[in-house]
Formats: sequence, C-alpha cells, structure tokens
Amino acid sequence: MKAAWKDTVLAESKNTVVVEGNHYFPPEDVKQEYLVESDYRTRCPWKGLAHFYHIKVDGEKVENSAWSYPDPKEKARYITGYFAFGKDVKVE
Repeated sequence: MKAAWKDTVLAESKNTVVVEGNHYFPPEDVKQEYLVESDYRTRCPWKGLAHFYHIKVDGEKVENSAWSYPDPKEKARYITGYFAFGKDVKVE
C-alpha cells in the first residue's frame, strides 16, 4: 500500500493493518518528516486517544490529515504508533 499527497509519497508498506476501513501504516514505513503534530485529539471508545498530524510538503499544509494512537486501549494495541491518513491523502 502507498499513501500519497499530490506527488509526494508519505508512506509505503506491505504490512498495513486495516481498521474500520482505514489502512494503518507501521511507523517505520511512514516518512514522518512530512508530519507535524497537531494539538487536535479525538477519542474512540475502543481504540483510545488519537493524536493528529498536519501534512506539510513544500510549504503547503493539510491540517489534521493523519493520525496515530501512541497508547491505544488493550483491544487496539496492535496499531500502537501506526499512522492512518484522511481523505486528502490517496491510499492505494
């Protein structure tokens, strides 16, 4: 799987995990230099607290378009630190 915004590849992996229709990429397969942590958070009843990230490439920014669960609840431990991307990012 590959995640790209415009012509920039943000992540590429053969080891994504699909949760609720989103591909979660292992942290080692994500180009984190394009991610800037946001203050925005959401809480999922079974996954826990999601930390969001802005995507920043060549001076352009897409707000809160990636997220991760750094310390998920027990049932979601298998996605600890993995990243998923919002609708602005093409995942295929």
